[in-house]
Amino acid sequence: MPPPLVNVITLKTQDLPITTQLPGRVDAEQVANVNARVDGVVLHREFEQGTEVTNGQVLYQIDPAPYQAQLDSASANLTQAQALMDRYKPLVSINAVSRQNYDNAVSSAAQAKASKEIAAINLGYCSVTAPISGRIGQALVTEGTLVSQTASTPMAVVQQMDPIYFDFTQASVEVLKLRAQMQAGQLQSPSNEIKVTLQLPDGSTYPHEGKVLFQDVSVDPSSGMVTLRAEFRNPDHLLLPGMFAVGTVDEGIAPNTILVPQRAVVIDPTGGASVMLVTSTNSVVPQPIQLGAATGTDWIVQSGLKAGDRVIVDGLQKAFPGSTVNPVDAGSSNAPATNQ
Repeated sequence: MPPPLVNVITLKTQDLPITTQLPGRVDAEQVANVNARVDGVVLHREFEQGTEVTNGQVLYQIDPAPYQAQLDSASANLTQAQALMDRYKPLVSINAVSRQNYDNAVSSAAQAKASKEIAAINLGYCSVTAPISGRIGQALVTEGTLVSQTASTPMAVVQQMDPIYFDFTQASVEVLKLRAQMQAGQLQSPSNEIKVTLQLPDGSTYPHEGKVLFQDVSVDPSSGMVTLRAEFRNPDHLLLPGMFAVGTVDEGIAPNTILVPQRAVVIDPTGGASVMLVTSTNSVVPQPIQLGAATGTDWIVQSGLKAGDRVIVDGLQKAFPGSTVNPVDAGSSNAPATNQ
């Protein structure tokens, strides 16, 4: 009988991108709590809830009447103190007024000036403004509410949404492993930036690619995890703070990698892996191999195979060690050897 047909592939090396999927949550780049800085009654709310606000935009108006009165009083005191200082100034040089009295007048004028500045600042605080640009949430107080500087009454929260952060964690042992692979040349970084793509809770892929900003300098002792932070553009505000997502991190490129289809690998009861090779004389030879991680429908081969080896991928039930086979390239028109 003629030798049985088997499908084979000829191995070749390739530069393989290595990625890792890690879960995490979205976090606003900046979060500002808007609190009352003076005591008073809220007269007006000047913003629409859930909209964009800009830095310095007026959000609330607190009743300014008592603070305007304080400013007017401080202005009057300053005018009086300056007038007294101006009268004493020429008199002190002719000893008509003592130096002590003149110094007291100068000090009173300075104190009155400081009091006026404080009163002006407090009056300005009656207009509650946004400390940053971003999206504002719900109003935490309404018109007529008595707010307090002492209690630091919360009035609103503004969050910067674009750009936005994605925080995720990775086991410290994996971080050390990647660093060792980089140093050994087993893994190469394609650029200075580590790219990240996001899978959203509905299974869709976020359209904008992000980059890792930093890796935390400490390890969480309770979990052994290291926190990393990536930054993403968020022009459409599709990413919301607190949202769960899965990030695919480009760890680097493994050069000269050999892949073998998973269906070509035989795992024995002890966990050892092997494939069937076809020699130059078309005889079958078993070859033990050491497997790495799975990628798609393939295994990464750490040792045991080299470029140019012909591996049987279909028709293994007809291939025995030492037997002769008729190898057909798995990509040719005669490839379906399993039907022969």
